[in-house]
Amino acid sequence: MSRAVRIEQTGGPEQLKLVDVSVGEPGPGQIRIRHKAVGLNFIDVYHRTGLYSLPLPLQIGMEASGIVEAVGPGVTHLKPGDRAAYASQPPGSYCEVRVMPAMTVCKLPDAIDFDTGAAMMLKGLTAQYLLKRTQPQGGLKPGDHVLFHAAAGGVGLIACQWAKVLGLQLIGTAGSDEKCKLAKEHGAAHVINYAKEDFKERVKEITGGKGVKVVYDSVGKDTWDKSLDCLQPLGLMASFGNASGPVPPFAPGILGAKGSLYVTRQTLFTHIATRENTQSMADELFEVVASGKVKIRIDQRYPLEQVQQAHRDLEARKTTGSTILTL
Repeated sequence: MSRAVRIEQTGGPEQLKLVDVSVGEPGPGQIRIRHKAVGLNFIDVYHRTGLYSLPLPLQIGMEASGIVEAVGPGVTHLKPGDRAAYASQPPGSYCEVRVMPAMTVCKLPDAIDFDTGAAMMLKGLTAQYLLKRTQPQGGLKPGDHVLFHAAAGGVGLIACQWAKVLGLQLIGTAGSDEKCKLAKEHGAAHVINYAKEDFKERVKEITGGKGVKVVYDSVGKDTWDKSLDCLQPLGLMASFGNASGPVPPFAPGILGAKGSLYVTRQTLFTHIATRENTQSMADELFEVVASGKVKIRIDQRYPLEQVQQAHRDLEARKTTGSTILTL
């Protein structure tokens, strides 16, 4: 048996119920893992509210770390006793023990502790595919300006540090002076408090009127229109979330009028659809974290039974860095 968080219907944090579930043996291509820590992400809110629709009842959560207890037929990259961490479909990480597909589960290097492993996989792999695999025409080179919204969040703080390693001039936005200070301390070249300043005007000022090559946006509705105006001609608008709500429909013609812009909507799970891609991306993440060049900041820890409060704080934008559930 395992304690697990499940929803019977979509809605607010009160729908998150702690229940006991039976956990069986892993089948072909599966493992059973006993979690040490569980990561919290905004996609969990989308699953809970139904913005991203999934069959109910649903056990939620997308990342965790722990010890492999058993492996099913065909699993060769993991064995019982291995330290492991993952960002993975299907949801279900808010629990003590689970059986799950092995494909996107990676061995966790000894240099990285379980809390860090749980806090870094989904957010760190997201930062990796954004900065290294989601690039504008001609790619990104040292000295290039990029705009990153929600720069003090879990993905944002990793991206600030990684962008600095790559030599990029990351302009980070956040909703308070404290969050801006945090992004700056983690490597953002410039920060903008969008609660006080017009980020479009500040971006133009910072870049000498040129704009940025790419905007990385997990906020959605509230930042979309001005973000397009921050781009250079042929620039790339990379959407990867909807924290303020989904982007409303727009006429493609405006992309031409604003400089023949590119728009893409990215998801991590397209990038980690194969074992080879997952491992390659994870290896880069493990290397940059183990080296100390990118530090995973865990600012909130909640016991599993306080998962409702964790979701309330996440939605109220009270959190910074990464958040984990402890077991």
